[in-house]
Amino acid sequence: MGWWQVDADTLAGSRFVLSPLAEATASLKALERGTAAHPGERAWLDAHLAAYRRRLAADPVTALLIRSALGRSWIADFLTPAPGAAPDPAFEQEVARVREASPEVARTNLTVSLGGPLPPELHRADLPHRAAGLLEWVWTETVLPYWPQRRRVLEADIVARTAELSQGGWAGAFDAMRRGMRWLGNGRLQVNVHDYPPRDISGAQLLFVPVTPRQGWVSWSPKPADGVEGDPPAPLPHHRYAVVYPCSGALAEAGRPDPAPRALAALLGPGRAAVLVLLATPKSTTQLVALTGQGLGSVGRHLRVLHDAGLVRRRRSGRSVLYYRSGAGESLVSASGGRET
Repeated sequence: MGWWQVDADTLAGSRFVLSPLAEATASLKALERGTAAHPGERAWLDAHLAAYRRRLAADPVTALLIRSALGRSWIADFLTPAPGAAPDPAFEQEVARVREASPEVARTNLTVSLGGPLPPELHRADLPHRAAGLLEWVWTETVLPYWPQRRRVLEADIVARTAELSQGGWAGAFDAMRRGMRWLGNGRLQVNVHDYPPRDISGAQLLFVPVTPRQGWVSWSPKPADGVEGDPPAPLPHHRYAVVYPCSGALAEAGRPDPAPRALAALLGPGRAAVLVLLATPKSTTQLVALTGQGLGSVGRHLRVLHDAGLVRRRRSGRSVLYYRSGAGESLVSASGGRET
């Protein structure tokens, strides 16, 4: 199994971040796989898979590059740089790091993801440029039209994970984050089930990056280059390590949610009860409008009443205000026979 040695300071300084590039890369992996993990992803694939396959059919070199980079147990490192330090990075800034990768490094990475020698067609200098170009297409054509919705889902996941941390600590949060990941104790974080050598990441910046497709991987920033002998020492940033994981419940709501329990609807009114039932996981006002079909004003009034009654709480995440059920709200829904959504 692959595991990282993590000291207390690294763990304490870790944080959740959003990465448009990670979202595009996860979407690329989903398109390459071509099978859906849930109904929402099926609808997305139906809309974009044919165009993706046409694009690769017209560019066989890039098609071979991507098949080689997305190995069965390893992704070529140059394709998945760890997110930078910016709190709200633009996709263009992130994908530039893929394009600027050294062709030699890219070819070396590909031999690892392939598990063998590079095909003759990939002995060329434009591999990073080709990979970045395909990621730009995936972002523009298949992710950007949905990015506002996806961003709200990702922000809601971060709020929920933060709440889990406060209740169950890191061990519980890790176990629920992605398959094969768990806290082993004694500063050891298992990140996957593959038999890779351990890494000591003490002193590094550790980031957790949610994505909406059912994909995940680990990545790190390149080690800083050594200086020339005789040069004054320059301050270098810590290395960054990232765990990319599929967020919970992403894009799974292909249709209308189930109606609220009859007893809860009788007590609160059907509209307000529907809002409370949906807040098993954090959601923004915009998400609730889309899911319930109610108007923005109605949803806003329901949230205000539920918040004043102590049944929901709210928290800011990035640009959004997310609402979620309080303990009293959980008890009320459970007592009325409502299921978790």
